[in-house]
Amino acid sequence: MNRDKLLDAARLLQALQNFADARDWQRFHTPKNLVLALTGEVGELAEIFQWKTDAEAAAIADDPAEFEHLGEEIADVLLYLVRLAQVTGVDLEHALADKLRKNAEKYPAP
Repeated sequence: MNRDKLLDAARLLQALQNFADARDWQRFHTPKNLVLALTGEVGELAEIFQWKTDAEAAAIADDPAEFEHLGEEIADVLLYLVRLAQVTGVDLEHALADKLRKNAEKYPAP
């Protein structure tokens, strides 16, 4: 993998496309539907932290089952977000690099 890449987007995009194609899900993967699914997954991710103190939230890695659940929900969010970019034609490599550059300009290091 190219060390300059933050994410092997091409490989992930192909895997998501293959997954959707194998199940004939392309017809369901509209931008609206993907945003709604993404919102639901973000809710499930938030639910993990709901009602926890900051200390309890920071200690999630101490519970293997809860930590695994956290990873699954983060992955769900990422997968729907990447699929949304794919369906809408957003170039993730460009968007990530551009946003990091803009953030560096907006929030320069001291």
